[in-house]
Amino acid sequence: MDFLQHVFSLPRPQKRVLSVCIDSLFLLLAFWCAVLVRLDDISVLSNSSYWGVILPVVPLSIYGFVRLGLYRAVLRYIGLQALVAIIVGVIFSTTCLVIVAFYAEVNVPRTVPIIYATFSLVFVGGARAIVRSFVGTGMKREGEPVIIYGAGVSGRQLLTSLVQSHEYHPFAFVDDDVSLQGTVIQGVHVHSPYIIKKLIKQKSVNKVLLAMPSASRAKRQEILARLEPLSVQVLTIPAMADLVNGTKLYSDIKEVEIDDLLGRDAVNPREDLLSANIKDKVVMVTGAGGSIGSELCRQILKQSPKKLVLFELSEFALYAIDRELNATAKELGLNVRILPMMGSVQRQNRVQAIMESFGVQTVYHAAAYKHVPLVEHNVVEGVRNNVFGTLYTAQAAIAAKVETFVLVSTDKAVRPTNVMGTTKRMAELVLQAFAKESNQTRFCMVRFGNVLGSSGSVVPLFRNQIANGGPVTVTHPEITRFFMTIPEASQLVIQAGAMGKGGDVFVLDMGKSVKIVDLAKKMIRLSGYEVRSDKNPDGDIAIEFSGLRPGEKLYEELLIGDDVTGTEHERIMTANELYLSWAEYSQILERLDVACHEFDHEAIRDILLSTPTGFAPTDGICDLVYQQKAKNSTAAKKIINLVS
Repeated sequence: MDFLQHVFSLPRPQKRVLSVCIDSLFLLLAFWCAVLVRLDDISVLSNSSYWGVILPVVPLSIYGFVRLGLYRAVLRYIGLQALVAIIVGVIFSTTCLVIVAFYAEVNVPRTVPIIYATFSLVFVGGARAIVRSFVGTGMKREGEPVIIYGAGVSGRQLLTSLVQSHEYHPFAFVDDDVSLQGTVIQGVHVHSPYIIKKLIKQKSVNKVLLAMPSASRAKRQEILARLEPLSVQVLTIPAMADLVNGTKLYSDIKEVEIDDLLGRDAVNPREDLLSANIKDKVVMVTGAGGSIGSELCRQILKQSPKKLVLFELSEFALYAIDRELNATAKELGLNVRILPMMGSVQRQNRVQAIMESFGVQTVYHAAAYKHVPLVEHNVVEGVRNNVFGTLYTAQAAIAAKVETFVLVSTDKAVRPTNVMGTTKRMAELVLQAFAKESNQTRFCMVRFGNVLGSSGSVVPLFRNQIANGGPVTVTHPEITRFFMTIPEASQLVIQAGAMGKGGDVFVLDMGKSVKIVDLAKKMIRLSGYEVRSDKNPDGDIAIEFSGLRPGEKLYEELLIGDDVTGTEHERIMTANELYLSWAEYSQILERLDVACHEFDHEAIRDILLSTPTGFAPTDGICDLVYQQKAKNSTAAKKIINLVS
């Protein structure tokens, strides 16, 4: 074993020289074995005529092997191409033997070349097959033992990839297919999933590799539910699309995707709805560098707009998404002009100038402050950006004669308990009011819940906490949230916008709400750890409850009232909700503008409460500036009282 390891560690030129020497000996041995088998006389070894035949044949044969590329093949990865090279090379060598014997006028029995060819194939080809097999079994035992779940094509490809590395030793397959159970694939046995617990204990396995990239999400959730109680780390191979287009390899294993835990299969988007407001049009995305905005841009680019205007306040975020989209457009061969524009939605003249200059036809308004506690601590900026930013962008769209305006809203706008949700509901009221006025722009809004992997999402936070050994922090044991993947949410936003008639409030089907503490437990167990609790004090990672943050509520809702109807898309619904006319709402916005300008937080709170948004705050005014001023005022009063 050590000798073989040393051989494989030699530089490539040295290994090729060694292979040439060994093959030369094999050819000599094959010739003399053939002669001995035919003549059955050991004294023939001293026949100089036979030596005169085989000695020139060997270098000619080696030259043939070189030309056929046999020595370019890596021995441990040898495949069909090398086998063909060996067969053709042996035929060439046998032909050389016949020709040399003929011209040297040496009486070589006619059956000797045939026997020689047979021995040559056995020695040259068989030796390589033995070494390859030995490398794939004996030498691979040193890696970390793992179980591959899925013995189909993907599982076999993964096995081949892992055998060629030194990190993992796949010692068992597990598969639900009864016809595969009991079989052996490349020396690895296939077992029933019902004995996986026994297999894990047998080898002290810490990792299970899920090799089912094309399985439905519901099927993957079923498998993960089976593996979760075992407290082993579950890793997956990339999605089939990534494997097919070559962006990922079978060996690129990664942590299990959280959307697999949700068990919710995305519905294939309708291409007619995706392209309706985009193809050959000038499209603008505000907040283009954010989680939702950037994914909207990716989806929009695939629909071949004439121009794509990226509007973003953050310089770095704009640079990153502009660079990514240009690279994607070049790779896909798309002739789309991408325009990175810096600016704030709170500057109407800037927004309007961009829309008019480039002839924007469709706007997806994703620019907003979405983090609940941060908006609670920065009320004025939250109102300015979410309410007035939407107002100014909508007014700019009307002035620029934009055809379609789609607001990306949130489930937190439903019976809000925080300022962020209230400002998003007020942004919806802006568009509903404009929709009832006679103008060319068609306004609609799309409301959905949390998206996996967005900035501020619990999923990356939990991953970091688990990687650091815990604890995992959850605000409340009963808190629940709706979740959706960013690509699915973005596609549904685009499709909903295409169905809008004016003033529509679209609601995405988010599936079932997820209990956050259950999500945390699953992530801990599927990372290979046990949850530490009173019942299990020896567990690895504890879950701590930090308490609800300012403005946070236990349950999110997606609808106001019960007047909800379906649409032509199974995942998109529409809600008929209370709205105000522009004449009424404009007066409220004027008062709100003055209150923000004067930093009158109490007036802002009163306006938010009096507007028909359903605002029911669970906390007092949490703005940090307001609270500090209150402290300063109280301290000043105490000093005055002491002096007097």
